[in-house]
Amino acid sequence: MKAFFDILRGVVIGLANIIPGVSGGTMMVSMGIYDTIIGCINSLFKDFKRCIKTLWPYALGMVLGILGLAKLITFLLGTYPLPTNMAFIGLILGGLPMIIKKMKGEKKGIAGMIAFVLAFALVVGLKIVGGGNTADATIALNIGQILILFVMGVIAAATMVIPGVSGSMMLMLLGYYNPVVGSVSGLADALLSANMGAALTCCGVLIPFGIGVIVGIFAVAKLIEVLLRRFPGPTYCAIMGLVTASPVAILMGLSYAGITAMTIVISVVTLALGCVVAYKLGGE
Repeated sequence: MKAFFDILRGVVIGLANIIPGVSGGTMMVSMGIYDTIIGCINSLFKDFKRCIKTLWPYALGMVLGILGLAKLITFLLGTYPLPTNMAFIGLILGGLPMIIKKMKGEKKGIAGMIAFVLAFALVVGLKIVGGGNTADATIALNIGQILILFVMGVIAAATMVIPGVSGSMMLMLLGYYNPVVGSVSGLADALLSANMGAALTCCGVLIPFGIGVIVGIFAVAKLIEVLLRRFPGPTYCAIMGLVTASPVAILMGLSYAGITAMTIVISVVTLALGCVVAYKLGGE
């Protein structure tokens, strides 16, 4: 049963990582599994068997979420943006009691207050900077472009692991969101139609990007583990700032034109459902 709920948690993380403005790291914190995942990533080569046993349900869920539900979420965001985003805000808010519980007993002081304010401002600032339209990068598979895709993977992984910072939004700012997501979708379609030429073309984009993601995850996970060990109070305050700013950043990115009373009612319901789901997943 625990593995089943861990797979569900992975699905939520996977969906969050592909939606600009929503952070997979925030979802990990909200569901109370952030420390566990970071710890296992850092101990993977020291305690391989235990870490793989812990990580595989989350990894499977992420793959299922990205490949299986990405198109559904894209449809819902395009057709019902406010209720769908409110569900993700509910997932964030429902995890706040878990973070507050972790912060109890830690020394915070002035450093903690500064960390909270700076982290909050970072998320809101990134949203303001990313508010404009950005042109998609043109990808030609050569050595230079492969290196750029690797760097994009490192950046995306770093921002995905840090709570409150959306890796998808960073890719969109840099012009690589649509090319990368398009390659994922193209690979799935190519495999279903047995078009190996198209599949290899998509792999030419995804392999260097994927290697960069792996490198970025290990690098940032190590940094966060050191911060949590040496400066637990300010680090948790920074995480709280990143997480509490996330709903603000999501709401800033929405259009409120043509909203009806029914849309508001449905949005309140999805917000409540998101809170309940996060609270249940965090308490399992």
